[in-house]
Amino acid sequence: MKSAHVGLWLHVLSTAAVLVSAFDPFTTTVVVGVGAALSISIYNYLHENCDPRWIVFNATGLEASLQTKLFGQHIASHIILKAVSGFVSNDNPKKPLVLSLHGWTGTGKNYVSSLIAESIYKEGMDSKFVHVFTSELHFPHASQMDTYKTQLQQWIKGNVSSCAQSMFIFDEMDKMHPGLIDSIKPYLDYYDKVDGVSYRRAIFIFLSNAGGENIIQTTLDFWNAGRNREEMELKDLETSLSLSVFNNKRSGLWHTSLIDKNLVDFFVPFLPLEYRHVLQCAEAAMEARGLKPDPAVADKVARDLVYFPKSERVFSVKGCKTIDSKLDFYT
Repeated sequence: MKSAHVGLWLHVLSTAAVLVSAFDPFTTTVVVGVGAALSISIYNYLHENCDPRWIVFNATGLEASLQTKLFGQHIASHIILKAVSGFVSNDNPKKPLVLSLHGWTGTGKNYVSSLIAESIYKEGMDSKFVHVFTSELHFPHASQMDTYKTQLQQWIKGNVSSCAQSMFIFDEMDKMHPGLIDSIKPYLDYYDKVDGVSYRRAIFIFLSNAGGENIIQTTLDFWNAGRNREEMELKDLETSLSLSVFNNKRSGLWHTSLIDKNLVDFFVPFLPLEYRHVLQCAEAAMEARGLKPDPAVADKVARDLVYFPKSERVFSVKGCKTIDSKLDFYT
């Protein structure tokens, strides 16, 4: 369909070019102007822009993805769907949406970020309006922290100036230098504009292992008490989680004013995954490869992982992180 549209545009342009030679100078100027306008239209059609053709929220799609692709995270799924849907549907939000996702590796934090991006941007994570920062890649040297702060401020301001609906993902927050995130506090606060730029429609997502021990302990307590993990609610984790993150000296959110000033909208806990969830991950990974899900193979993959506590083997140490490499061995 897209190629047909492009062909039509090219035909219109070529026709305009032929007509140019037949007109007087004034008419030629008009026709050339029309041609230029058409060229701009073609460019805008083919290249991503900050407009509703490229940025439109699909609430139904996000809900379906969370239900069918994210396993063992009933709390995170509920919070994220409500938070993102409420924020994007609000024509006049009072501040940017700030989500802080916490939990051990392999539990779905990065994956959820991609699901959110796919529900908002036509190009998903490949959108030029989605920006990912990784601590060890973008901010590796503690001695250059002042430079990083200035660069980060300029980068965010420049991108939000170009598109108010920009998304910023900060990965490995637990490895980020404490204080760096505070440099962007004004952009996350309840300000109408900062230096002439409004940040109210932007989304900031922080990913961190910090607080993971607290989440695991609470989940273990539920399991030891014979309670179903689906009974757990945000209130069982949120206060202790935010405090443990705030007091974690190794975290980019250590004693940050973002927490102190309540600028993080939701601390989202990602629970440790059980064997049954790893099975679901393995079958989903097979399906993503175009293979028919094989329960026997999924079982071999799941049993090959390390679980804790050692005696009961309840929770996967690495969640679903190594599923793909295990599948390469068993398929």
